[in-house]
Amino acid sequence: MRMVDQPLCLDDFEALARAKIRQDYWDYIAGGAGAERALAANRAAFARIALRPRVLVDVSACTAATTLLGHELASPVVVAPTAYHRMSHPEGELATARGAADAGALYIPSIFSNYPLEDVAAAGGAAPRWQQLYWLHDREAFGAVVDRATAAGYSALVLTVDAPVIGLRLRDARNALTLDADTLPANLFAAQDLLTTRSEGSSAVATQSLQAFDASITWDDLAWLRDRSPLPLVLKGIATAEDARLAVEHGVAAIVVSNHGGRQLDNPIGTLDILPEVVEAVAGRCPVLFDGGVRTGHDVAVALALGADAVLVGRPALWGLAVGGAAGVTQVLRLLQTELERVMALIGRPTVESIDASAVRRA
Repeated sequence: MRMVDQPLCLDDFEALARAKIRQDYWDYIAGGAGAERALAANRAAFARIALRPRVLVDVSACTAATTLLGHELASPVVVAPTAYHRMSHPEGELATARGAADAGALYIPSIFSNYPLEDVAAAGGAAPRWQQLYWLHDREAFGAVVDRATAAGYSALVLTVDAPVIGLRLRDARNALTLDADTLPANLFAAQDLLTTRSEGSSAVATQSLQAFDASITWDDLAWLRDRSPLPLVLKGIATAEDARLAVEHGVAAIVVSNHGGRQLDNPIGTLDILPEVVEAVAGRCPVLFDGGVRTGHDVAVALALGADAVLVGRPALWGLAVGGAAGVTQVLRLLQTELERVMALIGRPTVESIDASAVRRA
């Protein structure tokens, strides 16, 4: 992969980040499940959709600004929940939170953050933030994390529902991935647990994490979570029309169409191919967010045209973090915003709301 001095696109950020992150950590960030077919399918899906430009439209003041669950955002690009940001930069999620805030973006920290969720909230200041969750066997421990997020000023809970078990990550297995002491999760385990697992490496942390996850939950369990917290509930990992309809019936505030960045089921269906059926099933009853393979402003425009209200980016935020800390995260997000606004001008769609299905066709 070519090296660059000044990143002009996300591919440049990826090249620079790869040179800064140690190989086993890079493989954890970049890798997918199994043969990584889903990882490839997420990107390939964008090549099958072409934009239809309209001309002689006043595009002198294009703006990517939008609103999502009451949050005014600079663009429809949200920082996705990804674990262990200290793999990319010593300041980890604290820098990511600051970078997202400076870009006017919504940030969703992972429950596997390297810093406590309260510290991440403080780093982001008044910027909007949602907290990602996995459901834990220990309901009271799970409820305690929910209570902490509520008290720390998070404005929604994002429950990841596509990980009843962890996908087969061959890169990590071949690397015998071991977390250093400074990359252990800060939210799931008590301080004494962390002190114990520091000497045992990642295998102890991984085993403890997997045992903590509850694979028995069903749609009926969502009522318990909604009773526990007044925060809006967002489900991440919806990949069929059937589940989209069930999500709406269970009163969720939004859904995220996602296949976990290709890290769970090694499924060749890209999330962009799934998006239209989910949007049709939801029928405007809640926002639909999109996750999977977004790398350019063109990709953002395509997802919006297919019905997404916003998109999530995970790996690109980590690339920016590795390259420049908080400033690198800001630069990645502003780059996507600038690219999107340029595409909007070129296709004659001056606002996010004006990007509809007529803006695309199958290539």
